[in-house]
Amino acid sequence: MTMADKLPVPDPIAQQHSEQLLTLIKQKIVESGGKISFSDYMQYCLFSPGLGYYSAGSHKIGKQGDFTTAPEISSLFSRTLAQHINAVFEQTKQSNILEFGAGSGKMAIDILTELQSQSSLPDHYYIIEASADLRYRQEESIRSEIPDILDRVVWLDSLPENFIGVILANEVCDAMPVHCLTFNQGQVTERYIETINSELQWCEGELSQPYLSSHTDDIQKLIGDISYTTEVNLAAEAWLASLADSLEQGAIFIIDYGHPQASYYHPQRDKGTLMCYYQHQGHDNPLILQGIQDITAHVNFTALAQTAIDNELDVEGFQSQADFLLAGGITELAPTGDNANELSHFHYASEIKQLTLPSEMGENFKVLTLSKNLEQLLPRCKLGDRRYSL
Repeated sequence: MTMADKLPVPDPIAQQHSEQLLTLIKQKIVESGGKISFSDYMQYCLFSPGLGYYSAGSHKIGKQGDFTTAPEISSLFSRTLAQHINAVFEQTKQSNILEFGAGSGKMAIDILTELQSQSSLPDHYYIIEASADLRYRQEESIRSEIPDILDRVVWLDSLPENFIGVILANEVCDAMPVHCLTFNQGQVTERYIETINSELQWCEGELSQPYLSSHTDDIQKLIGDISYTTEVNLAAEAWLASLADSLEQGAIFIIDYGHPQASYYHPQRDKGTLMCYYQHQGHDNPLILQGIQDITAHVNFTALAQTAIDNELDVEGFQSQADFLLAGGITELAPTGDNANELSHFHYASEIKQLTLPSEMGENFKVLTLSKNLEQLLPRCKLGDRRYSL
């Protein structure tokens, strides 16, 4: 029995939704001549208008969804992030924030609340959100929680030009479509999806993108001649290049789970990092539950750092989430003394442990800090700096 065999059975509405998307995907396979790259398949599963996982209306985050993010675990995460944001605002001509994929809106609410308490509200808090349903929920939450700040929040459909301020991407890159590659005794093929007897199946073919070749050479050097399956995220690199072009002055904080390249393509990681999440259960079969499960892959932070350098961004720091939060003063933000009774002290201590312990989120998640046209370094990004590993 596989991990996927133990998953909960979708309710009839969810099942019907999934079958609609599956029909669309099968049609795309036919139109493409019999197969589509896994990257295209992942794009359809996650972002098909009205049907994709991130484009439809189901709850995705929290107890009723499929996964939980750091901002949902504790407001301390976003309040600490606000301290890093303030350090950037001290050097920029304008104070703006741009968040990608704002989820429930909780991170935006907590950041704005913290900045308001320090009399350092941004001029604008921009949000780029692919899901119309989430966008509606974000606006409703912000209107309910911080109505006096709602006028500073602006939803965008595309990147602004000449942006000055801070760009935030918390668990964004892991959801970008990846190309799946297989190495076998020096030969490289790409994994595709085809239909056999009305069932989706894996198959292999030539590389779909010429640019993948430069990545395969680097991977081959790290793994040798063993049989190996892994991923390359060209979408994340293109996305970061577009951010670099949009950013006039400021910083980018990319927070996600992942590894430097040498660890990402370690010989022992021969099955890749692709994972799926359905109702808080993880498994490794992306060919089921189309549109109602999350599909993710770990982030290659070396590739992002190189993309940043190639596009005239400065790599300020590379930290574990634990070091990033400790550098931001997370332990100082929790109430102490007369402001905290024993129960609340235990509550905040538990949240800090979940965010920072190596056995929880502290080590698996990393923070890549990039900057452009800042006259001074960002000292908070130097605690536990691991740029040497990139």
